[in-house]
Amino acid sequence: MAIPIPTRQLFIDGEWREPVLKKRIPIINPATEQIIGDIPAATAEDVELAVDAARKALARNKGRDWANASGAVRAKYMRAIAAKITEKKSEIAKLEALDCGKPLDEAAWDIDDVAGCFEYYADLAEGLDAKQKAPVSLPMETFKSHVLKEPIGVVGLITPWNYPMLMATWKVAPALAAGCAAILKPSELASVTCLELAQVCREVGLPPGVLNILTGLGHEAGAPLASHPHVDKIAFTGSTITGSKIMAAAAQVVKPVTLELGGKTAEWTAFGCFWTNGQICSATSRLIVHESIAAEFLDRLVKWTKNIKISDPLEEGCRLGPVVSGGQYEKVLKFVDTAKSEGASILCGGARPEHLKKGFFIQPTIISDVTTSMQIWREEVFGPVLCAKTFSTEDEAIELANDTQYGLGAAVISNDLERCDRVSKAFQAGIVWINCSQPCFTQAPWGGNKRSGFGRELGEWGIENYLTVKQVTQYISDEPWGWYQSPSKL
Repeated sequence: MAIPIPTRQLFIDGEWREPVLKKRIPIINPATEQIIGDIPAATAEDVELAVDAARKALARNKGRDWANASGAVRAKYMRAIAAKITEKKSEIAKLEALDCGKPLDEAAWDIDDVAGCFEYYADLAEGLDAKQKAPVSLPMETFKSHVLKEPIGVVGLITPWNYPMLMATWKVAPALAAGCAAILKPSELASVTCLELAQVCREVGLPPGVLNILTGLGHEAGAPLASHPHVDKIAFTGSTITGSKIMAAAAQVVKPVTLELGGKTAEWTAFGCFWTNGQICSATSRLIVHESIAAEFLDRLVKWTKNIKISDPLEEGCRLGPVVSGGQYEKVLKFVDTAKSEGASILCGGARPEHLKKGFFIQPTIISDVTTSMQIWREEVFGPVLCAKTFSTEDEAIELANDTQYGLGAAVISNDLERCDRVSKAFQAGIVWINCSQPCFTQAPWGGNKRSGFGRELGEWGIENYLTVKQVTQYISDEPWGWYQSPSKL
C-alpha cells in the first residue's frame, strides 16, 4: 500500500511558511526511482526569517520563556516530543524508509533511538539546574567565585541523509536542553522526517522560534546559515569537503564549530560495513585480517554476505535497501570498477542485484587483494563495500589501521582480550569497538580524530557543545582593596 508523503512547508517561528522564492525540490524514492512528493527549498531570505525568529525566541519575556527558564521547563517539552515520536513511530519509520532507502526494521530502530535521545537530554536539562553556581576554589579568602553555564545562543544544525531524523536529534536534543534556539538544515536528499519533527513540535506546543527547520540545497540554505553573523554556533555532520567550507565560513565571524565528518575503517564484520546500506560515517569498511585465517574467514564472510536479504525497504525482513540517490549509486559502482582496474579481486557483489531492475540497489560487495595505494583503501566509499587486506604481526595491523586521514570508528575482533586492550589504545580513532561494530549509545561520546572532525556529540559531552561558561567572582571582604592610597588620607 502506498504511503502518502505529507506536503509540508518550512517551519519558522512555530508556523508552516512557504519559501520566499516559492521553490520546491522533488523527493525520489531510491527503491523505485519514482517521484513521491516534494519538499520546500529554502534560500538566504528564509534563513534571515529563521534567524530572526530564533533570536526573538531567546529574548522573549527577557529569556524566561526558554533560554533562562529552568532546565525542568525545557525537559517537560522534550519529554512530550519523545512521547509523541513514540506514538507516531510506525508512520515516521515508514516515511524514513521511503525517503532514504533504509530497511524498515532499521528505520524503526532509529525512531526508538530518537525518542530515547530526547528523553536522555531531558534528564540532563534538569540536571543543569543543580550544576549552576558550582563553586570555584580560590587561593584568596577575600573573594568567592562560581560558574554559570548558559546557552551559547542561536545554533545552526546541518545534518546528513544516512540517519535523517536520528542525526538531527543528536544535535537538536542537546541544543534545546542547553536552552539554545536552533535552526535545523537537513540534507535535501532526506528531509521528510525532519519536517515531521516540526509537526511534532507544533503538536506539543514548543515555544515559537525555539526550533526552526529549513529544508533545501546546501549552497542555497546551508551556506547562508553557516556564514550568518547572528548564528552563534554551527554543528555539522557530513563530508569532509563541506565541513572545510563551513569552517571557513564560520571563521569569518569567529564562530565555534562542531564537526563530525567521514570515517573509514563472520557477522559483526558484515554488520559493521553493510548496516544502513553501507552509508555510515563510522563504517568499518577496511578489514585487516591475519594471514593465517584470511582465506577461511573471507570464505565465511562471503557466505554471510550472500545471505543478506536485498529488497524494497518496506518488505518484511529486508536487511539491505538501496543507496540514497542516483548520484551515490554511480559513485559507489565507480569505486568498485576502479578497484578492479587497479588489480583488486571482487569476491562477491559489485553490481545491481539481478532480481531488482529498478532502484539504486547495489549488492553487498567484498573486495580482496587490495594494496594500500588503491583508491578503495584510501577513500570513503559510503556504500555497501568492504575491502580486505592481510597482516602478519600486531604492529603491522596497527600501522595499517592508522594509515588513513580519517579517525572516526575502528573495531578489533579477537579472543585475546589483552591484545584487544593494547590495540584499542593504539588505534587513532575517536571510537573503538571490541568484538563488535557500530553499537551506539546516547550516553557515550561520539566523534572522531584527524580529518574525521573534532568535538564530541552524545552523552554529557553533547550538551557541553551548546553551553558557554561564565565566571562570576565577588569581593567579600569589608576591608578596602588598598592598592591605591585613599584621597581621604592625603
